[in-house]
Amino acid sequence: MQNRFTVVLGAGFALLLLFSWLAVSTLFMPRSSDRFAQCRASVIAGGSEQIGGAFTLVNQHGQSMSQDDVSKTPALLYFGYTFCPDICPYDTARNAEAVDILAEQGISATPVFITIDPERDTPEAVGEFASYVHPKMVGLTGSPDQIKAASKAYRTYYNKQDSIDEYYLVDHSTMSYLVLPDHGFVEFFRRETTPEQMAETAACFITNM
Repeated sequence: MQNRFTVVLGAGFALLLLFSWLAVSTLFMPRSSDRFAQCRASVIAGGSEQIGGAFTLVNQHGQSMSQDDVSKTPALLYFGYTFCPDICPYDTARNAEAVDILAEQGISATPVFITIDPERDTPEAVGEFASYVHPKMVGLTGSPDQIKAASKAYRTYYNKQDSIDEYYLVDHSTMSYLVLPDHGFVEFFRRETTPEQMAETAACFITNM
């Protein structure tokens, strides 16, 4: 009987030590420095700082805009082109709908369209496209080198198809990017992301700035 009591007492003491160690470990465990950890829906190799960077482009009014200008307010960036027959109109309309959903929640965001077809997409062309998609949309274009720099910063892909006339197509990636003031790029969205999902994720990031 005494031996059984000793075993039970020893087991209880061992459990007490285990729970004490777990409590202390949890208390002093280093916390994540990522303030947006609970918002992230994607994993980026090397971290979010691997995407985004400096660029200078021209908006639909002929004014120069930098990365800092674009991210003065929360913004959803999309790289496409105005002659795009189907993908770009659908994706930008989805982004515009997400912006409207955010507005209903009292959260302001700006949809941004960056062309990857500077040969045809003048400031006037991107302006007409942007105004058709959403009244707040910013259209951006630039020289081939400027577009290449912006695309490289966001790790996008585009390739002009061979054509004998001006009615060529451009292959391109279809990600959308959320950028925030003082943070730059924080998240990307795939084509299959719905407006509601995009708005929900964006709202999490924006309210935790």
